[in-house]
Amino acid sequence: MNLPNKLTMLRLILVPFYVFFLLMPSIPHHYLVALIIFAAASYTDHLDGKIARKRNMITDFGKFADPLADKIMIFSALACFIQLGLTGAVVLIITAAREFAVTSVRLIAAGKGKVVAANVWGKLKTVSQMTAVFVVLILQYIFELHTLGIISFSDPEAVGAWFYIIGEIFLWISVVFTLISGIIYIYQNFDFIKNAK
Repeated sequence: MNLPNKLTMLRLILVPFYVFFLLMPSIPHHYLVALIIFAAASYTDHLDGKIARKRNMITDFGKFADPLADKIMIFSALACFIQLGLTGAVVLIITAAREFAVTSVRLIAAGKGKVVAANVWGKLKTVSQMTAVFVVLILQYIFELHTLGIISFSDPEAVGAWFYIIGEIFLWISVVFTLISGIIYIYQNFDFIKNAK
């Protein structure tokens, strides 16, 4: 296994750790720890692709595993947000539906001996999703600082409501990119669907 693929596997290994801290409000600064781990995992996504292209280490395994790791990372974050009351289920449902549709196209292509790599819209989708997760985690950590007595809000209920709205805006922006990238992806590879038996 080459270095880019090892970084991809590291991203998968980090997922349970940020999920653990995200769902452990009894641990002080748990949002910050989850954010740091998520940031490290996100950086491996940038790094593995950069190294693979620079050193000509692109493999079929990497083409499949890299987007899979991204999906698991984002799905895990969204599922945790739902459990924590930070977003609704619709965001996850739309995101999952897009990913299942694109993965189905990939499987059809694989059955014909073709490997379909991610396109630029897929990368924009991933960046928008990671950005949304970052924003939600940062805002929740700021609010956590209030609950820990480190900072003070004159109207914490209003601040919490605004933080929720801002987080939702970023999450729904990512949903828009998710839908656009999915539609473009299916359109560009429609021949695989049309000729599937």
